[in-house]
Amino acid sequence: MHTIFDEIIDRKNTDSIKYDFASERGKPDGILPLWVADMDFRTPPCVIDALVDKSMHGIFGYSESKEDYFEAIKAWFQYHHEWDVKEEWLVKTPGVVYAICAAIRALTNQGDGILIQQPVYYPFTESISVNNRKLSVNELRYADDKYFIDFKDFEEKILKDHVKLFILCNPHNPVGRVWSEDELTRMGDICVHNGVIVVSDEIHMDFVYPGKKHLVFANLKPEYSQNTITCTAPTKTFNLAGLQISNIFIPNRDIRKAFKREIEKSGYSQLNAMGLAACKAAYAGGREWLGELKEYLLGNLDYLRGFLRCRVPQVRLVEPEGTYLVWLDFRELELSEIQLEDLIVNKAGLWLDKGTMFGQGGLGFQRINIACPRATLEMALTKLEKAINNY
Repeated sequence: MHTIFDEIIDRKNTDSIKYDFASERGKPDGILPLWVADMDFRTPPCVIDALVDKSMHGIFGYSESKEDYFEAIKAWFQYHHEWDVKEEWLVKTPGVVYAICAAIRALTNQGDGILIQQPVYYPFTESISVNNRKLSVNELRYADDKYFIDFKDFEEKILKDHVKLFILCNPHNPVGRVWSEDELTRMGDICVHNGVIVVSDEIHMDFVYPGKKHLVFANLKPEYSQNTITCTAPTKTFNLAGLQISNIFIPNRDIRKAFKREIEKSGYSQLNAMGLAACKAAYAGGREWLGELKEYLLGNLDYLRGFLRCRVPQVRLVEPEGTYLVWLDFRELELSEIQLEDLIVNKAGLWLDKGTMFGQGGLGFQRINIACPRATLEMALTKLEKAINNY
């Protein structure tokens, strides 16, 4: 049945990073992009209406949120994640990566170790290096088409590299794991025992597939709540990345004070007026739209799974438990990194994210964004099939 998500919307000539900057980023013009994590779907009507109303007013002065903004957020987290947030915990920032960098500067010193779990969202690594901290990697283990945490190595790296901060990614981008309660508590207990503060990036928390449940890390134990900065945003859920809005929750007063002080030192104060309006509208009225979107994404995942199994068996699906970003294993083709990039970009005409962007453990993998109309996904996979058969 045709749905609103089947509509192919022309995004070219809209200053879209995804569609209008191929040549500037070293890719051929006309390439089909399924890389960066924004969706090819319109945001919910309630958000569009709120932005139109704001635009029609015609004055875009300094803006701030009132009680109804927080109430919309609070109701969303309570309903979807059984998490009772407090208003005093909230610090609004223009983005999660901005918040991670602020946390790094506020809570660590130059040379301190910061732990991440590669392959992982590449701005984590960049945030550590640009702030002159020491990168510590707890490499995820891949076995039987699934990723696992090496807990022995996790604690050893904390001790060896004098780790002060751990950046958790849950649901994990790009490998698609939704960490279980046992996995989260094992990591949490190790961090508490060793005095390691956790920055938990949970921006994909609203995208979890059937059979799995997202658990807010800070909500598992009181000691985690007092040891964690939880990074959330409506931007992935409702396709609002360009409006630059995120909601960061910090129950610990001292950590929150240090974090807010770091934001003040950056010279940032009020957020984008449109971002505030969109966030409030999305959380207040976007529940039904999100449910329909998740059903559509599940259909896209089913289509991708079946296509690979029947027509491109050389490429293995790393079964995702969450996110609309899917990790694909191309290693059976036995291609070098340069050869695989040539196959994807020049032969198939596709723009994906190559695995090594996320760490050396990503060698031989590619990340594909399936948040697009089914026809776009079908076109991309057909191009991939033809390129592999002809390679």
